[in-house]
Amino acid sequence: MIKGLFETHIYVEDLARSINFYSNTLGLTQCHYEEERKIAFFWIGKPQEAMLGIWEKPKNEIDIRHFAFRCDVEDVLNKSVNFLESKNLKPYNFLNNGNHKPMVFAWMPALAIYFNDPDGHALEFIAILEGEAKPELGVISYEDWLSI
Repeated sequence: MIKGLFETHIYVEDLARSINFYSNTLGLTQCHYEEERKIAFFWIGKPQEAMLGIWEKPKNEIDIRHFAFRCDVEDVLNKSVNFLESKNLKPYNFLNNGNHKPMVFAWMPALAIYFNDPDGHALEFIAILEGEAKPELGVISYEDWLSI
């Protein structure tokens, strides 16, 4: 019955700032806005496939969340870091090796890079890789993944 995730919501401190971030920085299409409720909705990918809702709340009511944007491998590998840096966003991974290149979650396997929105929500660009999962490898560099 369940075929995917359609919608998720997060709380933000400044709705106008977040609308600007998700529209102009990330390029999502705003599909609905309600001034009275202090909420905006964005299509993720093609219209009516998936949706993000952002609700303005006081800072003390904002709990930091994580969600990932599905991408193509080529885009995560060759475009994501430059894209994020061009938008003054700091890409990061979990490799603790001093770089900010995409990493591989070997248990899926998937290629991913993280960044934060203006409220500190952890956002991710992720792409599923071809090949068998290797959970015993944990999180590794893409170069290490290719050498296996």
